[in-house]
Amino acid sequence: MGSFVTGNREQVFSHRIAKITKSQNYFPIRPICSVRLIRVLGLWYSPRSAKIILFMPAKTASQKPLRASKDKIAKPSVKYNPIAPERVRDILQRLSEMYPSAKCALHHSNAWELLVATILSAQCTDVRVNMVTPILFKKYPTIQDFAALKPEQLEPDIRSTGFFRNKSKSVVGAAQKIVKEFGGKVPDEMEKLLTVPGAARKTANVVLGSWFGKAEGVVVDTHVHRISRRLELTKFDDARNIERELMKVIPRDQWIDFSHRVIWHGRALCIARKPKCVDCKLENICHAADKTWSTVEIHKNAKP
Repeated sequence: MGSFVTGNREQVFSHRIAKITKSQNYFPIRPICSVRLIRVLGLWYSPRSAKIILFMPAKTASQKPLRASKDKIAKPSVKYNPIAPERVRDILQRLSEMYPSAKCALHHSNAWELLVATILSAQCTDVRVNMVTPILFKKYPTIQDFAALKPEQLEPDIRSTGFFRNKSKSVVGAAQKIVKEFGGKVPDEMEKLLTVPGAARKTANVVLGSWFGKAEGVVVDTHVHRISRRLELTKFDDARNIERELMKVIPRDQWIDFSHRVIWHGRALCIARKPKCVDCKLENICHAADKTWSTVEIHKNAKP
């Protein structure tokens, strides 16, 4: 048989909850003072004694623990993978639709001019570089003309690009190295190009990809750095490791176009401050923490 317990409301509820949590026949239920719901729980209210009477049914051998229906059990959702091949393909496809003819924004007519322009573009906008280089190449038409200069002679011509002293040393040094060791021709191999003053890996990737059409790596400039982190294609914050990560997830035949399109995207919409998310075709697959408008969940770690 069952047993009865009487007492004031607090005592009965406390007893009831203690029994519920120890019994396999009940799920823990929050105490509710509704008379109808109290009866469902096996509680009867006694108006005369102003007490609640609790009836605890005796447990029988035939009783089975209550379990949730299999149909009601929530199936675990598929774990989100930001670098899943299908998501990467989707990103590449949308970028292709947005910027089908994207190319290097630095004006040049040969490999040497592109190398100089890329060196000057460090910590400077491409727009400013494109204002400086036409005058510069008119004044010094050949690589031999640059090789004959002293860095101090070049400084006034490139002053507006910033860091002009270091850049002048790099440009003159690069010209002298190429004339002396490579016959006046910019090398088309990564190992050789990296020996040229001023030609770090980003610069080498620009020249090899944009002029020679060789995909030896992914150009990681400020735009690629920012957007690849916003899109969660990498968690790294340094250019070399970001490039390694992108080389793993982006197909090699897309390395050159990917860089150009992301750079264009960074200038047009995915700008550093207040990105124009409402106009972006990548919006519904982007979970960046600094989005200005979103139709999807924000990921706090997806920071630029």
